[in-house]
Amino acid sequence: MTQVLAQLATHTAALLLYPGLVMIALFGGAAESVWVRVSEGSWMRPELPRHRPSAVLTTVALSSMLAAVQMSAPFNLVPSDERNLIIAAIALGLTVWAELALGTEMFAEPGLLLVVQCCWLVAVLGPAVEPQSLRPQVLGAVLVPSLLPLKVASGILYLLCLPALLKVWPVPAPGERRARRRLDALRALCWWPYCGLFATLFFPPTHDDLLGLAGFLGVSVAAAGFCVLAGAYMRRRGLDVVRDAYGRAVAPFAGLVLVLVAVTSLLVR
Repeated sequence: MTQVLAQLATHTAALLLYPGLVMIALFGGAAESVWVRVSEGSWMRPELPRHRPSAVLTTVALSSMLAAVQMSAPFNLVPSDERNLIIAAIALGLTVWAELALGTEMFAEPGLLLVVQCCWLVAVLGPAVEPQSLRPQVLGAVLVPSLLPLKVASGILYLLCLPALLKVWPVPAPGERRARRRLDALRALCWWPYCGLFATLFFPPTHDDLLGLAGFLGVSVAAAGFCVLAGAYMRRRGLDVVRDAYGRAVAPFAGLVLVLVAVTSLLVR
């Protein structure tokens, strides 16, 4: 009984504190503030809901918390053998579906957004085929030369999908201010899970010390920085150019990654 209570307390702390809700709020709030500064040209606080959280916002928050505790972040209280990549992928995928529940009129190209999500799933699950492991820290630790091309290609695909999944690409302005506020809050909840999962899957696990924490945060911040810069560039280029880029470049590149998965599986056997 004592062991069960201890595990319950540990998992609750991970979900609510670190790497869960508190870390999600801190990292997401900072990233969202930077994005607002870059996109709007002035510093301002992210527009968060001032009323009782909606069902969609609550769903996204819970999904982000569940995805966050699957990461190999230093000092993660969830044991490494209890973390699962499928849980993280489903949880983050649910954030997209939950946000689409707000109404497709709030998003530019909702169909294309779902295509990008499929490409992202290829980037996340592709490297797991040959190691035959769904433990995120195992995939991050893979440095076998024959598997590195697939890992690098998947990492590039992951980064290319981030601006769309975090919706920093050119999105038509919603007609209502309330809708915009909710959208900003939802995006703020997703920065840490997406960027932290990138650091987990494509970089070796770090030790549970301050240096390891700094390294993990550094990679996560770099991923967020890339997303901000890519989003700013996309907004200058316009929605039509971005639509063509994702439809004619990113989607075929995901197909190439799938081919690389098949070839790698055959070569290493």
